Amino acid sequence: MTLLALVLLLQDVDQAPAGASLGPAPAGQSSSALVEILRNSGLTADVVLVILLIMSVVSWAIMLSKWRSFKAADQQNRRFLRAFRKSGRLSEIAAISEQFKPSPLVAVFNEIHDEYQRQSGGRGTPPNPQGLERAAQTAASEALTLMERRLNWLGTIAQTGPFVGLFGTVMGIIDAFHGLGAEGAATLRAVAPGISEALITTAAGLVVAIPAVMGYNQLTGRLREFAARMDDFGRELLNAIENAALYQPGSPGPLSDDPRRRS
Repeated sequence: MTLLALVLLLQDVDQAPAGASLGPAPAGQSSSALVEILRNSGLTADVVLVILLIMSVVSWAIMLSKWRSFKAADQQNRRFLRAFRKSGRLSEIAAISEQFKPSPLVAVFNEIHDEYQRQSGGRGTPPNPQGLERAAQTAASEALTLMERRLNWLGTIAQTGPFVGLFGTVMGIIDAFHGLGAEGAATLRAVAPGISEALITTAAGLVVAIPAVMGYNQLTGRLREFAARMDDFGRELLNAIENAALYQPGSPGPLSDDPRRRS
């Protein structure tokens, strides 16, 4: 914005009467100058600004939606973990697991529980522990894919916003030089409108891209946290199943569907 301030100052100097003071312009005058620049901008600058406005609305909608859904998923994760660690049977947890959606841990639990039921009917040692591990990895990957929906749009806006503004900058400079050639003299009045439009579109591109980059980085960091929690929970559930199968007959074991049957 320094170049824009310099251009406006030179324009004031060029139009100011002799002997007038060159003090700082009032805030109202600066804002009115910005409004005047936007009002007198060309078609290319208007199109670029509309595109950037649409990109900004889309990026903020995605960020607010993801922050809200991630907050709900985090709360349900904590509730599901408390219920899981208090319960003593897999069947009890499976019966109430739907209450804790949209927790991604529910998807991991259901996938492991279904695979355990297919292998051993939910009793004893699973004959194929690697199958349970693969089921946990598949469920975690599917849950992350679902949570990542529309984040690619946010990343695209974060990366392309400055370039869209740069396109407006280039076109503004082209218009400035075209006006300079039409006037036939190197006057500030000929080049100032194009330069003003160029700087406005550049600033608008940065205004769109900076929040999108910050939001994308924050959301991807949250996704890594969810992925780590799902991996930890998958290992915890597999350990609980294996430990329950190793209890001696007559001793109560955790997370067993039939405490009378032990391996």
